[in-house]
Amino acid sequence: MASIDEIILKSTNPFDNIRSVNFWHKQQQPEPTVDSIHQEAIATIEATLDQVAEDHCTRTLMLDGDPGSGKTYLLGRIKKTLNHKAFFAYIPPFPQTDHIWRHILRYTVDSLVQVPDGQKDSQLMLWLRNVLSAIKQRSIKERIMQDDVLDLWRSDRQKFINKLKQIYKQAGIYNAGNFFGVLHDLTNLELYLLACEWLRGDNLSEESLQTLKVRSSIDTEEAAREILANFSRIAIDTQPIVLCFDQLNSIARLPDGSIALQTLFDINTKIHDEDNNFLVIISINTDIWKQYESRIDQSDKPRVDRKVSLGLINLEHAELLLASRLYSLHCHAIPQPASSIYPLTRQYLEDEFPGSKTNPRDVLILGREIFHEYKEWLAIGDNKEKEFQPHQRTGREKKQSQLLAAFKLKWREDFTRIRQRITRIRYLSSPELIQMLQDTLAALQIEEIKTPLFTGTQFGSYSLGYQLPDKSGQLGVVWTEDAHMNTFFYIIRACQKAVEKNPSLTLRLIRAEVLGNSKNQGYKLFTQIFTGSPHHRITPSLTSVHYLATYHSLVKDAREGDLVIGGKTFGLKNLQALIRESNVLYDCRLLQDLGIVKTTGETSPKGDGNRKKNGNEDDDNQQLKIVKIVKPVKPAKELIELKEFLLDLITTQKVMGHKILIKNAHTQFPMRSESQIEQLIQQLCQEKRVQILDPNAKPEAQLVCLVPKS
Repeated sequence: MASIDEIILKSTNPFDNIRSVNFWHKQQQPEPTVDSIHQEAIATIEATLDQVAEDHCTRTLMLDGDPGSGKTYLLGRIKKTLNHKAFFAYIPPFPQTDHIWRHILRYTVDSLVQVPDGQKDSQLMLWLRNVLSAIKQRSIKERIMQDDVLDLWRSDRQKFINKLKQIYKQAGIYNAGNFFGVLHDLTNLELYLLACEWLRGDNLSEESLQTLKVRSSIDTEEAAREILANFSRIAIDTQPIVLCFDQLNSIARLPDGSIALQTLFDINTKIHDEDNNFLVIISINTDIWKQYESRIDQSDKPRVDRKVSLGLINLEHAELLLASRLYSLHCHAIPQPASSIYPLTRQYLEDEFPGSKTNPRDVLILGREIFHEYKEWLAIGDNKEKEFQPHQRTGREKKQSQLLAAFKLKWREDFTRIRQRITRIRYLSSPELIQMLQDTLAALQIEEIKTPLFTGTQFGSYSLGYQLPDKSGQLGVVWTEDAHMNTFFYIIRACQKAVEKNPSLTLRLIRAEVLGNSKNQGYKLFTQIFTGSPHHRITPSLTSVHYLATYHSLVKDAREGDLVIGGKTFGLKNLQALIRESNVLYDCRLLQDLGIVKTTGETSPKGDGNRKKNGNEDDDNQQLKIVKIVKPVKPAKELIELKEFLLDLITTQKVMGHKILIKNAHTQFPMRSESQIEQLIQQLCQEKRVQILDPNAKPEAQLVCLVPKS
């Protein structure tokens, strides 16, 4: 049995995870819940949701609070608490105003295909069962047909479509044949994923559309708006859908640099006035609302039915929050600590927050800092004569090496999470991909970034321009993963018009999807423009997208004031500086192909136009199949990354248990055995970068720390 101090010395800091994320994205260490914090806000939201469930009238709540007050965390908490009463959709920031309805539909369906805790089926299947079960329960007099509608679900597709058309003929279902047909396809395991792609608005290929027996994809704002409305038009038979809009500091920007908040309120007014059974929650920073409130049309403000504000918490709540993080350590200690927040004390809280009020994030940051200092004090070994005293606020400045190590750990954690979530490039829309690329170019100090590059076309948000220091003329990027060949043709034609308008423009077409064949007009035009010319195509890897998406997630946090690294809050400019210093983007193959960063390994492949002189479509499609396969990381490179991870983790923790170090490394690098990890630790010891404090002790009692610099 170990004492609490022995456990603290061995453990990682339980306050390292301060960030909340999209509530459908799994975290490695889920945040403990303190029920009494923001209890009134939870009660207000639940009461409003109950009203929507009762009368099916859409309502809107504004959830406001300062950075660190817990808005994103609260959204996750209400999803977890109320998922049995409603279906929850998390809507991240929309990158362009001309794609907002498609963006909302995409992420509504993405959320609906998630499986709630305690359920076997997705929200979408539960929603469909809600509809069919409610129809079944109607009286025979009210029902259009006396057949068991649940049996229809498993029966002939056309019969299903016809009967639902009859049942909902007064509801005005948009594109009813296709909509009900795709709902029926959800019951077919072979068609389920394709049906979900259609519902979310993916621009499907002709073959996929034929498989689903539908005429076209949801490829316009009007169509996306109407499909979303379809979910409300049969709302009387279902539980409410909660649309949660979060991280609004990263929504599309207007030409003057301000955020397009009015556009979101226009959307809310339309949903509020025309749709049923939605609860819209708009999460916004208090200072942003104060800044933009006067700019919002007066007619839109009454559509916000209630404002829910997250205020400061008291010190009793602060103690409970600290105790929730320390519980996992305390429960293994013999004897049990006298205080539930040991090694912290109430006095530390009173000294740090003399007004007896604070926000949850500042409490967690204080917990992290004092826990870290206490570990260092314990590790000194000659502290028996001294009493532990935490540093004052001004004495908690972090060394740049510690911040850099903490950032690299955070980067790897986020990169791993995004790699697990984004399993294909088409998961993201072209406007999102362009926005991610734009953010990355800005971080790497690329000049004269222009968005959109294309004007006078509906595909402007698929493009951007930039200037490299050692290049003359403007470079342009067009990124499209739309699978339908008609759409591809129109995009390539927009490329042609842009080059004709500006002959000095050099284009890069980024596309992983197929290009078609010689029968397609889009392919013919592509070969004219991108073969044997300065313009070429780049085939992106999924890993490159993971790099862009990881950085973009950090950018959103930084803009919200929610990015905490090593106990320090980072704004966007400081994040950009850290990105450049850490070099974490330098292995991104796409950035190498674009000439943004220098190639560190083998030569980057040229675009398709430079690789093939004849532009043969069969060769091109065959090559696409090859490059789409993600190559496994070379063992040597992964071992280097593992070694860096070990050093970064020890740098941030100062001292930790030998076995716990190995366990953490194995979690991040599951393909590596414990013996391989141990070999790398021994290498670090031989290099005098780390040391094992008690090498003769049992492995579970050994401690690892940095070697002090002389």
